[in-house]
Amino acid sequence: MKPFTIAIHGGAGTISPDSMTAEKEQLYLRGLEQALSAGHAVLKENGSAMDAVMAAVVQLEDNPLFNAGRGSVFTHEGLHEMDAAIMDGNSGNAGAVAGVKSVRNPIVLARLVMEKTEHVMLHGNGAEELAKLHHLPFESPEYFYDAYRYEQWQSIRDTETTQLDHSKNKKFGTVGAVALDVHGNVAAATSTGGMTNKRFSRIGDSPIIGAGTYAANHTCAVSCTGHGEYFIRSVVAYDVSCLMEYKGLSIEEACRTVVMEKLVKTGGEGGLIAVDKTGIPQLVFNSEGMYRGYQINHEMPFTAIYR
Repeated sequence: MKPFTIAIHGGAGTISPDSMTAEKEQLYLRGLEQALSAGHAVLKENGSAMDAVMAAVVQLEDNPLFNAGRGSVFTHEGLHEMDAAIMDGNSGNAGAVAGVKSVRNPIVLARLVMEKTEHVMLHGNGAEELAKLHHLPFESPEYFYDAYRYEQWQSIRDTETTQLDHSKNKKFGTVGAVALDVHGNVAAATSTGGMTNKRFSRIGDSPIIGAGTYAANHTCAVSCTGHGEYFIRSVVAYDVSCLMEYKGLSIEEACRTVVMEKLVKTGGEGGLIAVDKTGIPQLVFNSEGMYRGYQINHEMPFTAIYR
């Protein structure tokens, strides 16, 4: 049997154990399991890695527990500006959007950029124009409202401070998925609501190909989560691929070198998920934890939050 794998993350860092109720932990784990199930359902029917990562990320975007899509944090102006990217390891094609405000599923729009335009990244109103052209669902501000996210924003809205989602408890809000399908192709997808109280249309690493998202069949697929500025400067996702391609490192060695050594030296905190043609997923993080899960072939799914 040819291997197939889906791996997901719902953000690096964690709500500290003393602040996490058993009920809330189960809600997070159930959300991860639902996303895994959506991606795995595609792969077990011999579907594509691209379809699998998109299906998984759509589930996470629709879950208000995660800082992407419906659960996106508030900007300084009290809006929601969302970023997403997707990349096909077989063709090398990619699509991304940044600063979209009302699109229900930014990851679906990112794929439209890849498949329906000659571009890689679209921003703001232009990206939403494409979404309208292809009749993607839009939602009102009420759909994106979450009381906890609103309280986060209210506590710092009159300051110049930006805040990572749950940053007092070290939770970096981003969601992502990587997959290997039975055809030997890999893909990666990442989506985020960014930073609470962000200004000036700030864009993080998630929609930047090579920084927060990357996929190539001859190396691996990678989706990152953490403090985006550090991941952009270090071109983290592509760095993992480069270490495999040019230095001959295994995917495990490459991921650990980037996350546990290179990022740490620059002060970057967070993690990533990755998979290559072997189908053995890597879920590596230098924070206290990472909302994560994977399922290999027809084995039982695995989900976890803490180390």
